[in-house]
Amino acid sequence: MSAFERYDWVIEPSEEGERIDKYLAEVSEDWTRSQVQKWIKEGLVEVNGQPAKGNYRLSADDEVTLRVPPAVELNIQPEKMDLEIAYEDSDVIVINKPRGLVVHPGAGHYTGTLVNALLHHCQDLSGINGVLRPGIVHRIDKDTSGLLMVAKNDKAHLSLAHQLKEHTVNRKYLALVHGVIPHEKGTIDAPIGRDPKNRQQMAVVFENSKEAITHFVVLERFAEHTLVELKLETGRTHQIRVHMKYIGYPLVGDPKYGQRGERADIEGQALHAAVLGFHHPRTEEYLEFTAPLPEDMVKLAEQLRQLR
Repeated sequence: MSAFERYDWVIEPSEEGERIDKYLAEVSEDWTRSQVQKWIKEGLVEVNGQPAKGNYRLSADDEVTLRVPPAVELNIQPEKMDLEIAYEDSDVIVINKPRGLVVHPGAGHYTGTLVNALLHHCQDLSGINGVLRPGIVHRIDKDTSGLLMVAKNDKAHLSLAHQLKEHTVNRKYLALVHGVIPHEKGTIDAPIGRDPKNRQQMAVVFENSKEAITHFVVLERFAEHTLVELKLETGRTHQIRVHMKYIGYPLVGDPKYGQRGERADIEGQALHAAVLGFHHPRTEEYLEFTAPLPEDMVKLAEQLRQLR
């Protein structure tokens, strides 16, 4: 039987006062707050060697320990949900994912994901990624909205995955960032790997890392923020979020890489996958789709315009 997986953190002064369930839910996007609360009730979360209470507020230098239980045999169930479908045929389906929706089941949440909804909508998904990620060729973070392509069969999956590997998929994002970027455009070429100081985060590091390239264009400047379009040349975990933090312009609302203590009127980072283009896996025709900014980002941008 698999052993429990242990995680340890020491609380920084900037994190003082935050509820422990909220803190742990933001450490990993594979853990929901309800799952963390369940683990707390089961005694799997300790603070300074003692079982934690769900409403405990952290203090600086607290030593937090979480023991994640081993995975169980899964039977992922179809669930009916409203999906915004940008395109669908017998090989591929393109979804405009709302902010807050987890893409696939993982540790702590085996229901309520995009995969559960897809299994209800179309039972013919590729099996290359196994029971947890059927059809999922690439993912976007839980709190990032926008376009995502899903393969309905293995041939389509292999074609789309190859296009991603060869960097021929056109992926453009829109983001609101802190700070006023003076340049009209630029390229961030900085390798990304696990943050040696925090293994639950990614960072720009020059050992045990992979090449990561992001291009950006400034679309609009506000008093203290900027709206940018970003084009991914590579697709590393949290690439845009890490790169923008690295150059000093972190994403608004980003719970992991953003400004501590900010009070943004948005749940999660202000990041939207606005353009997705690829060659159809069967016909090889180039297809491109766009998704307008979600309402929460439109509202936030309008608030920022009024402050100019």
